[in-house]
Amino acid sequence: MTEILPTRPPNHGGNPASTRLGTNPGSFANPARIGSPWSFSSPDTPHMPAPSSLTAWDFMPPDWDCVDERRRGEAAGWSAPAGFVAVTQLEHARQGTITACMTRVAEREGHLTPEQVRDELAAGRMVIPANVKHLAKGLDPMAIGRASKTKVNANMGASPVASSSEDEVDKLTWAQRWGADTVMDLSTGGDLDATRQAIIDASTLPIGTVPIYSMIIGRSIEELDESMVLETLEHQARQGVDYFTIHAGLLWEHLPLVQQRLIGIVSRGGSLLAKWMIEHQRQNLMNTLWEDICAVMRRHDVTFSIGDGLRPGGLGDASDPAQIGELEELGRLTERAWRCGVQVMIEGPGHMSLDQIEWNMKLQRRLCHGAPFYVLGPLVTDIFPGYDHITSSIGATQAAWHGASMLCYVTPKEHLGLPKREDVKQGCIAYRIAAHAADIALGIPGTRDHDDELTQARAALNWERHFELAFDTDTARAFHDEDLDVDTDFCAMCGHDWCSVRISKEIQQFASGKSAANATAGAKVSAALTPEQRRILEQRGVLSPDELSRLANKTAHRVGADAGSQAACHSDVADARSAQQVQAEAN
Repeated sequence: MTEILPTRPPNHGGNPASTRLGTNPGSFANPARIGSPWSFSSPDTPHMPAPSSLTAWDFMPPDWDCVDERRRGEAAGWSAPAGFVAVTQLEHARQGTITACMTRVAEREGHLTPEQVRDELAAGRMVIPANVKHLAKGLDPMAIGRASKTKVNANMGASPVASSSEDEVDKLTWAQRWGADTVMDLSTGGDLDATRQAIIDASTLPIGTVPIYSMIIGRSIEELDESMVLETLEHQARQGVDYFTIHAGLLWEHLPLVQQRLIGIVSRGGSLLAKWMIEHQRQNLMNTLWEDICAVMRRHDVTFSIGDGLRPGGLGDASDPAQIGELEELGRLTERAWRCGVQVMIEGPGHMSLDQIEWNMKLQRRLCHGAPFYVLGPLVTDIFPGYDHITSSIGATQAAWHGASMLCYVTPKEHLGLPKREDVKQGCIAYRIAAHAADIALGIPGTRDHDDELTQARAALNWERHFELAFDTDTARAFHDEDLDVDTDFCAMCGHDWCSVRISKEIQQFASGKSAANATAGAKVSAALTPEQRRILEQRGVLSPDELSRLANKTAHRVGADAGSQAACHSDVADARSAQQVQAEAN
């Protein structure tokens, strides 16, 4: 019987590679349709929830008039009330205005025009978290939404038992160095006010908080009342916080649904508000106070990150009635916020097996009308404490491929303790990998250019260019020099005779690496280790102190050649003994 092979889909997802490099990969993503729920999206597995037919245009403020029913989904179809002054990016977009923030976002994204950014904002499918106070202090505007590249958030914050304001500002700088797009200050100890202000003042990234943490400092959750909520929100908004996590979707009627869970409520904000409701026998005050909260948010253009207080804390609780019931309420809160002119994104799980991720992403897309989804992981297994940056980045890649717009990083210290500097780095890198992998798969233009450049450098066996293009240059260089501190046309993995890339170059007469930018003059000793590269190798503990000292204090020089002349290169010599001689001369 003849085997029927599946047909490769056409290249319709947008070319993610550079046409300059001549590559034209096929894409398994949907055709890119910016201006719709399918901006950059994965094909739906059968029986997935369809996107909502509604957008933020369907939830306009009651005092706005629709002047043209045929144009309800654009600025020309609406008239704002007399004397109205737009404050939020959403309101500006509804009036057809392109703000400086929108223009900057288009510049940073590269594949979007300012008009497309404006239209995505007006539809509610994109947010620009940019408090007017923080903008005045140097915030660099960025966007979160499925038409933009996938973003990464890094959590930090002092605890009652560890860290300080100075430590958290240092972590902020470190997170930005390793690719975080936003940062959340989740401090629960020390001087929360001073720490928050220090982070905002030092950051060009948007800063988010969970204000309920500050609301109960020095008091019990049972004492919380409406005035405390509004006063705290107003104070933090005046400080310049760009987005607030508010756990308003957890309702009184959801509490019985958590009784059968393996681990109950794992959200700090969610558990606190559940306790408040039980104590007062009342509905969640964050929900009943929603329009008043929206008024504070609008005054300063603070974006909602509507919290998922009932997110699953283990695989056994994923996609249960409590989680889904809250998600339905998050959709209703989104509609209410849009009517107030406030930008909205939605927070999501959590812990979830791999097979459930697509359904959860696409259910949120439907229930919340395309509002950006901001997910924590999700972790796809629970038995690897100490490695949850890996277990969660696997789920995060899948989540971004299926529609999540921002990924909240998880560090190796998740479930175990307060992240330190190195944990922040590991979490950021794991999630940059997830976001970048998803963007390539989705076919976002330009996202594969960097990969192709590094491949060219690797094909040319140009180690300097290879390390320069690596996301973590220091680690790549340190790992290489740990075994062989010579930049030649093989590495210690295969050695000279077994190097497939070197052999391919000889076969193809350097066809894969003939770019002038990647050409190498020959073998040479690599440069001395930088302090960071030495620290990396010291942590690994493979080399002796003497070997580390030699690598850190040597002077780079061309091997086997006088100044200005070409050195012997391993692919130029006829046998292994000659190659080994070139290597020996380097040491």
